Amino acid sequence: MATRSTLAGLAVVLLSSTAGFAADMPAPAPVPAPAEPCKATLIGPAYGGVIKANPTPTCFAAGPLGDLYIGGALTGYGYVQTNPFSNFATPAAPNERDRAGRFDFSNLQGWIQKPEGTFQFYVQGGGYAIPGLGVPNIGSVAQTDLLFTPLPVAFGKIQINDAWSIQGGRMPTIIGSEAPFTFQNLNINRGLLFAQENVINHGVQVNWAEGPWSVSVAGTDGFFSGEITWFTGNVAYKIDDSNTIGVNGGVNLGRQNAFAQSARYQFATPGFQQNSGIFNINYTYSNGPWIVTPYFQYTNVEADPRVGIFSTASTYGGALLASYSFTDNFALAGRVEYEEQSGGRGLLPTNLLYGVGSNAFSITVTPTFTFDRYFLRVEYAHVELGGITRGNLAAGTLGSGFGRDGNKTSQDRYMVETGITF
Repeated sequence: MATRSTLAGLAVVLLSSTAGFAADMPAPAPVPAPAEPCKATLIGPAYGGVIKANPTPTCFAAGPLGDLYIGGALTGYGYVQTNPFSNFATPAAPNERDRAGRFDFSNLQGWIQKPEGTFQFYVQGGGYAIPGLGVPNIGSVAQTDLLFTPLPVAFGKIQINDAWSIQGGRMPTIIGSEAPFTFQNLNINRGLLFAQENVINHGVQVNWAEGPWSVSVAGTDGFFSGEITWFTGNVAYKIDDSNTIGVNGGVNLGRQNAFAQSARYQFATPGFQQNSGIFNINYTYSNGPWIVTPYFQYTNVEADPRVGIFSTASTYGGALLASYSFTDNFALAGRVEYEEQSGGRGLLPTNLLYGVGSNAFSITVTPTFTFDRYFLRVEYAHVELGGITRGNLAAGTLGSGFGRDGNKTSQDRYMVETGITF
């Protein structure tokens, strides 16, 4: 009996000790739920207007690659305009002209992406037009060929952890407030300030994001030059859910001959801008029916006779982009801009705008109707020039403004675009 009581007492002690030890142990970590299929945050494309990204993109399982997402944009546009530029010709597209009117496609593009896991990628291809105010606008096939080829964006990305990532390949710029393609923006036409910015570049980019801060720095080829000599950066701070402020810019740390660019890519690689530096500061308010984005831009090209730049020149300007959605299906967007060039008026001046001392003002109005993934929008844009360089046809010289003689100081453009994004 004594033995039994002793064993019973020992059992009580052991049980109580085990219970106490278990109570002191931390609870086992919950097993994380597997990621919900086809619910990833996509890499791109970025949308900055009333045309929104597809909330239910097409997705399919690709075995060890994970979920792949596909999408696209099929859109067409037409316009008429006053005072088209003097005949444009390049050896790569000798029959192209800036016309008084045109009907064409603006996007025949598709994309595929893997936005999850350590290794990710994004590829976008097809045909496109990037119409801009104050510059010649040629056919979409020629633009695709002379700008960024039928594969404008293709890059891989390594997601190191929640905060850090690195990517490389052919990427959209981190400079500016307007995106390259029409469906990504509030307006059909890109603005005057957009013409001073690089659009697509090759290179390597490092990203960091934590809390309200996001930072990206990149070494690139600037204006699609093929030479990795540019350093660019972007810093953004999200004040709250509605307000974000940022600064971005870049500079060419090397020099390229301003007059030795390939005729094929002369639109993508303007010689003076390729040798420039650029600084932007922008702010975005997005809340309810409102989107408001003002920004300021400064660019500078230093004189360097070794590369064919004989005088220093700068541009500075500002823009205000805004949109108000009256209903879920109708919004009215607009943009106002002013830009001016300074610099020396020497024998070989550097022309970044419409000649030294020139300036340009634009106003754009864009009503937009959306119906699920379909959209229809019309646009009126007016550009007014000042201080242009005048030409003399009798002497065989053209001015730097609009019209066949280059002496016109205004242009009106009426445009319509419709299509589907998916």
